[in-house]
Order: sequence, then structure tokens, then C-alpha cells
Amino acid sequence: MSSTVLKTSSVRLPSMGEIRAERARRTAQAERDRLSKDGEAIRARCQTLYGFIQEFWDILEPSKPFVGGWAIMAMCDHLEAVTRGDIQYLLINVPPGMMKSLLVAVFWPAWEWGPKGRAFMRYLTTSYSEANVLRDNQKMRRLVESDRFQALWGSEVTFTKDQNAKGKFENTQTGGREGRAFGSMTGGRGDRVIIDDPHSTETAESDTERSNAIRMFRESITDRLNDMESSVIVVIMQRLHENDVSGTILALKLPYVHLCLPMEYDPDRHCSTKIGFEDPRQSEGELLFPERFGRAAVEGLKVAKGSYAYAGQYQQRPAPRSGGMFQRGDFEIVEAVPAGARRVRAWDFAASKPKPGRQPDWTVGLGMSYVNGTFYVEDVRRGRWSPAEVEKNLKNTATQDGTFVTVRMPQDPGAAGKADADTKVKLLAGFDVKVVSPTGDKATRAKPASAQAEAGNVKLIRAAWNDAFLDEVCSFPNAQFDDQVDAFADALNELALGNLGPGMALFELMKQQAEAPVEAVEPPQPELAPGSIEYVQAILGR
Repeated sequence: MSSTVLKTSSVRLPSMGEIRAERARRTAQAERDRLSKDGEAIRARCQTLYGFIQEFWDILEPSKPFVGGWAIMAMCDHLEAVTRGDIQYLLINVPPGMMKSLLVAVFWPAWEWGPKGRAFMRYLTTSYSEANVLRDNQKMRRLVESDRFQALWGSEVTFTKDQNAKGKFENTQTGGREGRAFGSMTGGRGDRVIIDDPHSTETAESDTERSNAIRMFRESITDRLNDMESSVIVVIMQRLHENDVSGTILALKLPYVHLCLPMEYDPDRHCSTKIGFEDPRQSEGELLFPERFGRAAVEGLKVAKGSYAYAGQYQQRPAPRSGGMFQRGDFEIVEAVPAGARRVRAWDFAASKPKPGRQPDWTVGLGMSYVNGTFYVEDVRRGRWSPAEVEKNLKNTATQDGTFVTVRMPQDPGAAGKADADTKVKLLAGFDVKVVSPTGDKATRAKPASAQAEAGNVKLIRAAWNDAFLDEVCSFPNAQFDDQVDAFADALNELALGNLGPGMALFELMKQQAEAPVEAVEPPQPELAPGSIEYVQAILGR
């Protein structure tokens, strides 16, 4: 009897390549079926730039899900206003990680070509890096050449064969795109000039590099427009320096609509624009894009970046790294304080209470000494403490400092401020406590400290807190926090004559320093040649 069972060896299994090919075929067929069935609905959804991004996100980022939010919608709304002709010049300042290059330099041009029927548009795109320019050129070309885009708008948007390179490509409707590094913007023209990060984080600190970029922006960019009446310029960037391209646009009051979205909401710089946009946030410190950057991530960025970089890149509020009122080079770091110093510990208590989604201010206790005309910042205690923890740290620090160290504390106005100060004074019974009601603004109170630092009369004792202190002080008054600056200024003002106001304290201190006796210094003696008459007379004491 013959067996009807086939031998295993006679059955050929498909290879992995064949399996992948079959999967790709089925996926492509499913895509064609979806487009055939839902093509009109997809076209309708893509009439908004935000909807277009949602529909085509997986073409460019197949392994990452699209994460949207009101901030992305706000950028889309302003770009749509450019397309409508409501905005000719647009400046967008946003933190890193907001998909700004994809949005402005990839999706928006493809959206205008396809869903908006403007395949005749010509784009000139630029960035500080030629590699970034070519990257985004290739991404737009890949998006437009995708089967999905071609199925929906291929009849209007087809690339020419004679001009389809990485740096420059054209379509059959006379539209095209050319990418150039920002330093090479001396040729080419466009209906849209897109400037995506004209400065790099490495060169923005260089006066020469930054000046070259500003000169290029002011002298060459408008010459790259096809039509001065209708062509547009879109600048999107993170802030890297007070005098970067954004700073130039704002300082010269150029006619740009300014969409400024800091990572954490700053009520003093609430953003609204002429198209009716209002930053929807209301609470100070409220996050811009919590869907991607939650509170823990933002706090980690602050630590990793430091106060200066975070203020510029993430808060869009740059401060000069060398400082405004204070400069890093003015602070010498030393190992110890000479003997005979007077000492004070100045406190600045957090004024804001913890709020959902926002970190409170810091409580700071700064220890300073004064000897021989020089101030030494000896120690900084700093924490985000509850009221009970503040009292505990206040008392413990005083006992560690000793009774010979004056404790200076501010008293807030009103009955509540007086009651709080009285409670803390009682807590420190037996210590030399000074309670002072602050007068004048923070910058005025910091002027004596600024003058003394500039004169080289302030030194830091080497310790782990040095970097955080310098980051904050040298970014003042543009840093997010100024608690250490307040404590620093109060400590110096106390040592510089106690209760005198900042102006008088500075005057009296500098007067004292100028009148201080100067040790006599022996004038240098001339070198005498051995064997000369003068040499012999010197030996004999004549």
C-alpha cells in the first residue's frame, strides 16, 4: 500500500525575503484600497496643515507615533495664515524638540504643493548646517514621491527628471525647492524663504560668526525673494543669544508676526498675534508641550543645560553668557578665607507656593564673609522646602554657623510678613538676627554687589554650588530664578554697612576702600654689576 503522506523535505517553505515581499505587497494593496474608499475624506482632512501632518506622519516617521498638542496647532495656524496671505513675515521662537524643521521645512511646503494646489510655489530653504538643509530636502521629496501622496495629488505634482537632486528639485508645474547653507545665501530665489536655525549652538557665542549671520540676514535675505510684494520669509529658531537673528528682528522692529512659545509660561511675556492667537496658558510655569515634555523631563533639562542655555533655548529669553550685571570672569574661586573676617548669612525665602505642574521658587541661605576689602561667598544652602523644612534648615544652619554670624532675613510687607518674620526671629533666639524690609527693585539692590564683583572684590570658596551660583548670577536679570542673586545682594549690603540703602552702602564702602591705608612698598633696587664701584658701596652700606 503506497503512502499518501508527503515527505517534509518535498515541501519548500518561503524564504524570509519572500515573506517580507508578500507583507509589503499586502500592505500596499491595503493602502490602495483605503485610498480608493476614503480618498475624498482624506483630502478633506488634509485641507488643514495639522490634518495633513497627522495623515502623512508615518511616511516620514514610521516608528514614532505622532504626538500633537495646542502648540503644534498654533504653529500650523500661523503657517496657514502665511499661505492665505494674511502674514508675509513670520518669526517663530520655540524650544528644541517641537518638530519645527519637519513642520516648517518639510510638511508645510508639501501641503502647499498638494492639498492647497500650489505646485507652482518655489522654496528657498536654509539652515546653519548644509547637512540639515539636504536632510529636509530629501524628506520632502520622499513625502511627495510616496505612493499615498501621488495617489491623491500625483496628477498635479510630478518631479521633472532633469532637475531632481538632493539640493535642488523641480516639478512639472514650475514649482521647485532649493536648499543652501545660511552662509551661502548669495544666490537662488523663492516665493518662500524658510530660515530654520540660522545659528548653531557652537557658533552663536562667537561675535564674528554671529555678526556674519546677522549681516547675511540683513543684507541678502530680502534679495532672495521672487516678489517683494507677495513672497514671504519664515524664520523659525530657538534663541541662542541676545543679538541673534531673532534679537535683530525684534530690536529693529521689523514687520514680523512673532509667535513666541517658551517651554514654561511666563505671564510677563504673554504671546498674542494678529491672527487672533493667544497663549492659552494662565499659570506661571505651565508647560508648553506636556504630551512630550513632562515636568520631570523639563527639570532634567534644566540640570543638564544649565541656567544660561535653558533660558535661551527653552524659555526664549537669552542672556549674555558673560553676564549683564555680573560676568563670570569677575569671580575668582579660592580655597579659603583669611583670618579676621566678619560674617553674615542672608536668606531669601521662596515667595511662591507649590502649584500643580510647576516647581516652586528656591529658598536660599547664602553665607558671606568680609576681610581686607574683599567679600567671600563661603556657602550656599538652597532647596525647595515646605514651611516646616524652611524653619528646620534656618535653625540648623544658624547653629552650624555659630552665634558670631549675623543672620539677615527679609520681611515681606503687610501684617502677614511681619508675623512670619517675628516667628523666625523667635526661632533664632540667642543669635544675632537682622530683619530688613527690601526697598527698590531687585536690580537696584544688586548694584553694590555688581560693582564689587566688577572691581574684583568678590571671591567664591571652591565648592559644588559654584556652577549653579554662577549660572544664575551671570544670567541675572534674565534668568528664570533670582533667589541666589537676592541673597547675594543682601549679604553684601549687610557687610557693606548694615541698614544703609544699596546706594549709600555702595558709596560708603567704596569710600572706605579708597581711604584704607596702603602698605608701603619698597621701590625696586637697580641691579648692580659685580665689581663695580656702586656694587662695593652697596655692600659696605654707603
